[in-house]
Amino acid sequence: MEKIVTPKIDFPLLHLPNSRKPTSIPSRILRFPSFSRHKKRPCLASSSRLEFKTETETDSESHSVIIENSAVRRRLLGFAAAAAVAVSSSICCDSPALAESLTIAFPVSRAREVTTVQRTLVEAWGLIRETFVDPTFNHQDWDSKLQQTMVEMFPLRSAEAAYGKIKAMLSTLGDPFTRIISPKEYQSFRIGSDGNLQGVGLFINSEPRTGHLVVMSCIKGSPADRAGIHEGEELVEINGEKLDGIDSEAAALKLRGRVGTFVTVKLKNGNGSGKDSGFREVKLPRDYIKLSPISSAIIPHTTPDGHLAKTGYVKLTAFSQTAASDMENAVHEMENQDVQSYILDLRNNPGGLVKAGLDVAQLWLDGDETLVYTIDREGVALPINMINGHAVTHDPLVVLVNEGSASASEILAGALHDNGRAILVGNRTFGKGKIQSVTELNDGSALFVTVAKYLSPSLHEIDQVGIAPDVQCTTDMIDSLTGEILMKMISSVPLLEADSCVMVAEHELETRRSNGTTS
Repeated sequence: MEKIVTPKIDFPLLHLPNSRKPTSIPSRILRFPSFSRHKKRPCLASSSRLEFKTETETDSESHSVIIENSAVRRRLLGFAAAAAVAVSSSICCDSPALAESLTIAFPVSRAREVTTVQRTLVEAWGLIRETFVDPTFNHQDWDSKLQQTMVEMFPLRSAEAAYGKIKAMLSTLGDPFTRIISPKEYQSFRIGSDGNLQGVGLFINSEPRTGHLVVMSCIKGSPADRAGIHEGEELVEINGEKLDGIDSEAAALKLRGRVGTFVTVKLKNGNGSGKDSGFREVKLPRDYIKLSPISSAIIPHTTPDGHLAKTGYVKLTAFSQTAASDMENAVHEMENQDVQSYILDLRNNPGGLVKAGLDVAQLWLDGDETLVYTIDREGVALPINMINGHAVTHDPLVVLVNEGSASASEILAGALHDNGRAILVGNRTFGKGKIQSVTELNDGSALFVTVAKYLSPSLHEIDQVGIAPDVQCTTDMIDSLTGEILMKMISSVPLLEADSCVMVAEHELETRRSNGTTS
């Protein structure tokens, strides 16, 4: 089966048949590399304890997750361009529609930098065509969309304007998480996920319903934290530049910079009613940001029968490459100090590396438990299971979540809850149940593509729904606790004494200890 896409202009066609080897191309033709050469982040090799292969995902001072299951992954071969461009896709296509031969013809721009972006356009279009989770492409003809975008790009003279056309094409998919970032933004993205950062310490995310940039959390002790910036505030301007239509990676790049320089942000708290009420400007110094994702403490308290008990508190702020190993070390240290129960705090954790979230889940679970289900573009549910897992501890566990817990946080919370390992305390989570792959393109830019949705092990929907806690953390709940319990909790650890959700978690653990049950 062959499909031809060509603008209504007289250009010669170059056709690549269904073959693993592209046919020879005349010397004046610019040849596109094979998709097999796309650069994937090699640092995220699959875990030996899991039956799946992962690549990359992150949400640091930018935006959520990258996992590529072998059943989801597709590859496209044979891009070529010049006076004409042809594309042939023929590898590992489960659907007959994906095994077709495709020929594309378009004029090459006279501006060299635009020609480079034309190459990037075809690469991005092909990856979307082969892997995007919605096979209807938001109910539009994706082949015609390439033709339209290429014609619009042809008269342009700058790479920036040409990239704008790619972004406009991607926006028609109706998925804010499928996007392209420039080579400079991608380098910044990698720096953030690797934990070496100079900036202000803000975690921001794009609200999927509005596209607004929202503060998810601040790194403790960072310039943003010291300035009193809070989760839930909307980021409106950076250095006087409005952020309408700016994605989280581009905004994060504007926030980062050399230590000692300053950046001014305008924030909206959402509570004002007047024209200018609810807005404020904050001038922030840039500094070295320590992205250690783990902090921990031991909360001692006396049980009703007079014995001293210890609860281990672990706060996880992001799923970086070291999250699982750092948490394992923290739990081992607390086990050596005779901790009898744990509180895992995922509040305002916007996500990060999906693989890190799954690795953290394995620290608390045994056996061959299902950690998450992925739903591919054909609607097939594929479980990701542990293999002969061995938990670091079997002590009772409470997980704290709220509306700022997103992406990998929701995968972890769902895995622990649905497998009966933990109870959830707090508020309903953010509701980001989509998985993005990240591919570095040949010009150094990167394409984020939503390749699958995920469900909890009990097959509960997460995307735009979130996960409801077992026990809500509200003022009414705190008021229902007896004065004696409150006094014991408040006197235990001063730094946590004002945290009502920690008190509720402690109460739940004590109730289960009294009843002789575990989580």
